[in-house]
Amino acid sequence: MKKLLSFATAATITGTLFAGAASAATTLETVKQRGHLQCGVTTGLPGFSQPDDKGNWTGLDVDTCRAVAAAIFGDGSKVQFTPLTAKERFTALQSGEIDVLARNTTWTLTRDASLGLNFTGTNYYDGQGFLVNKNIGVDDAKQLGGATVCIQAGTTTELNLADYFRTQGMDFKPIVFNTSEQTVQGFASGRCDVLTSDRSQLAALRSKLEDPESTVILPNTISKEPLGPVVRQGDDQWFNIVKWTLFTQINAEELGITQENLADMKKSTNPEIQRLLGTDGDMGEKLGLPADYGYQIVEDVGNYGEMYNRNVGPGTPLDLERGLNALWTNGGIMYAPPVR
Repeated sequence: MKKLLSFATAATITGTLFAGAASAATTLETVKQRGHLQCGVTTGLPGFSQPDDKGNWTGLDVDTCRAVAAAIFGDGSKVQFTPLTAKERFTALQSGEIDVLARNTTWTLTRDASLGLNFTGTNYYDGQGFLVNKNIGVDDAKQLGGATVCIQAGTTTELNLADYFRTQGMDFKPIVFNTSEQTVQGFASGRCDVLTSDRSQLAALRSKLEDPESTVILPNTISKEPLGPVVRQGDDQWFNIVKWTLFTQINAEELGITQENLADMKKSTNPEIQRLLGTDGDMGEKLGLPADYGYQIVEDVGNYGEMYNRNVGPGTPLDLERGLNALWTNGGIMYAPPVR
């Protein structure tokens, strides 16, 4: 018969385990000590995360990271970017190489439940589509039987593509590349008839072609692709910080708080605005952030609509209408819990 541990011995072991856990620095503490946020992004995708020739990064995902840095430091520039391929992205986050992954990454059950990671929300609602040359005379994805298709490795795109063609009773030949840049180059050189990816990514890649107007994105959308930032499991405070940074931007747009009117809004007597901007309540304290974290986010990066329009909206090279990404009050599904 196995000898049972005494209560005192069990308590000692339990206390030691808790002490060890408590001694490990939280992600927020690590980021503060380092002096900047480390954010994983794409190797280059216009509108989402793209460096210029001087190494300055811009895009919707880039701004998502800058908003987190603004919430922590009051300075959205305190972030460094790690470019990652689709195959590298999850390992980089799991290993601690980055603090947050914001890399047009689709939220799925498998990724959420088996990788030790948590998705913190959706910063872009998307769906998979198809880009083709106009001269092949195809106007519907159901006409793509037997096509060669350029796809990027390590993405949901591969499985969605196989599911769609099998459901339609069609064959296809995949041509797989490691990066989105290689994928669009393969399409441009004629190695494949079709380029498939999230529709937003197709718009971004299409803008890189020598003659974008010679191509068309087919009307078919074959999947749901909720894209958003990801963190490691096991640090609830950090999970809440990244999650509520995005929620704060969405709520700011709903409340009409913009970079332009921010100073006036700070004087508002509306309790919702006061809580979001930190002039009343203890919302920042609950997250382990400064009281005015919401003010800092909007001042540095803007509300969600400003971030969207600046990077991918009408008038940008991607020229994407808000669609599903409009606020729930404007016909979309972009919705955040209240700051209360």
